[in-house]
Amino acid sequence: MILNKYSFGNGDRFAHEGKAQLEASILARKAGVIITPVWNKSFREHKTVHSTPPDVRTEANEAVHALSWNGQFLVDADHINLSNVEPFIESSDFFTLDVADYIGKQASDEDINKFVEKYSSYIGEWSVPGIREAFTISKDFLQNIAESFLFAVHEAKQIYNYIADKKGTDNFVTEVSMDEVSNPQTPAELFFILAAISDAGIPTQTIAPKFTGRFNKGVDYVGDINIFSKEFEEDILIIKMAIKEFGLPENLKLSVHSGSDKFSIYGPMNSIIKKYDAGLHIKTAGTTWLEELISLAEVGDDGLAIAKRIYAQAINRFDELTAPYSSVIDISFNDLPQIEEVNNWDSKKYADTLRHDQENPDYDLEFRQLLHCAYKVAADMGDEFTNALVKYAPEIEKNVTYNLFERHIKPIFIG
Repeated sequence: MILNKYSFGNGDRFAHEGKAQLEASILARKAGVIITPVWNKSFREHKTVHSTPPDVRTEANEAVHALSWNGQFLVDADHINLSNVEPFIESSDFFTLDVADYIGKQASDEDINKFVEKYSSYIGEWSVPGIREAFTISKDFLQNIAESFLFAVHEAKQIYNYIADKKGTDNFVTEVSMDEVSNPQTPAELFFILAAISDAGIPTQTIAPKFTGRFNKGVDYVGDINIFSKEFEEDILIIKMAIKEFGLPENLKLSVHSGSDKFSIYGPMNSIIKKYDAGLHIKTAGTTWLEELISLAEVGDDGLAIAKRIYAQAINRFDELTAPYSSVIDISFNDLPQIEEVNNWDSKKYADTLRHDQENPDYDLEFRQLLHCAYKVAADMGDEFTNALVKYAPEIEKNVTYNLFERHIKPIFIG
């Protein structure tokens, strides 16, 4: 199975917006750009909202049928490992192998020594076409790569083998994810990580490194855009070279996780992928859930009441809700609006505070980040929340499609 050049990961916590999400890919096709929709949902998200992996396949199939989509579409078992992959096997055809927790654990001395010896030919000044500065590679550098990443790659191989034994090697797309760590991987490190992935026999079609800067959930990129742009461009050039050097899949491309709402880097990304005719996978998650919440606030009445109750409970359950996302959020609890204040807001004030429009003086990125984490509160409401999604489906779907196409797909892939 070969993943198309451009692909877009749609997260949908409550599995009600499949058609609205697919409509964004349809609009992209009308604009002349083919983008594969990939519905993604992690084990953690399934557990939180009491869904199962087959539910995502059902949502995708129903959307594709309803809108007569005849292009490629996939279902991603997001951030899986050996302990939780089994429930995803039958219904998924895209697997994100998350081995971040294994980075820093050491492989055997024999494996480390073999790796260092095999790639010792790169020691010295090493140039990559298109990258101005040469890299200086030392034996200690290779040793550090092996000690830091080889064990994680071996773990990815075990997960890949398990899936391949169940599904067959040609029936799914593999991504290797190393993004949920503290330190970014440099372009030179990425090159040798790809070497290790090739040695392991993992036919990865997307690689998700940790980039410089913060990719907080649901809000804009935090960091030096020039540094990110340089790193992103060099990573693309590194991948092009690694494909040739190590025999990796021809369509191997970068995957950007927590890619939703990183508006300030979309322009540079668009320019770079066009410059090198490079593929790209973007993964989003909480964007759609927040559009549901914005829409409920906008309709007023019972929708606004639900939105206000979700915020009140989110404040009261702050530690519980934010703990799983502590590395990818930045919230000052004391700066959040008080429950009593929010309860006095009208529809516009609530929506303007939550919607990611940095030119709107009411926008509050901390309010948005907290509610990004608060989908468990909505899940605990059960039918009350999902019935509201059905009741106000036209309003919600309009916002979901607009957000994905106009604010994400268009600036990243079309320009």
